[in-house]
Amino acid sequence: MEITCYRDTELARESRFLPAATYNLAHTLLARNNAGCLFVPIRSMQYLAILDAEEFVFLDGERKCWIDIAWQNFRPQSRTALDEPVPYQAVFYNISAEETTKRLQHDFGSALQDFAKKDAPHGVARILKFNRSKNA
Repeated sequence: MEITCYRDTELARESRFLPAATYNLAHTLLARNNAGCLFVPIRSMQYLAILDAEEFVFLDGERKCWIDIAWQNFRPQSRTALDEPVPYQAVFYNISAEETTKRLQHDFGSALQDFAKKDAPHGVARILKFNRSKNA
């Protein structure tokens, strides 16, 4: 799937923290995906999140291909434990985006969990038996 997104002029930028569970799940899902990006619908807000290794962008269902908010410059290396929040920069391209990002912090995490349930590997686990070599 290919989608072209556009950005308006940056209106504001602020430092924020993403909960560790949300950041860790996003990167786990990205690692499982061979396409290098994920399209995660946030149904509760009528938003689409597009994730790649560099940033997460959020598009409103009404403005289609225009990015309202981008989360960039994640710094997971600054934390001392995997359960600590991850600092990042929130970039706002829409007047109401600053208010929207507060709700996104919660709803995005829920949408990722829903996505993970649908994307979970389905199948029966098999145990492979290896015979020990007599020469070993």
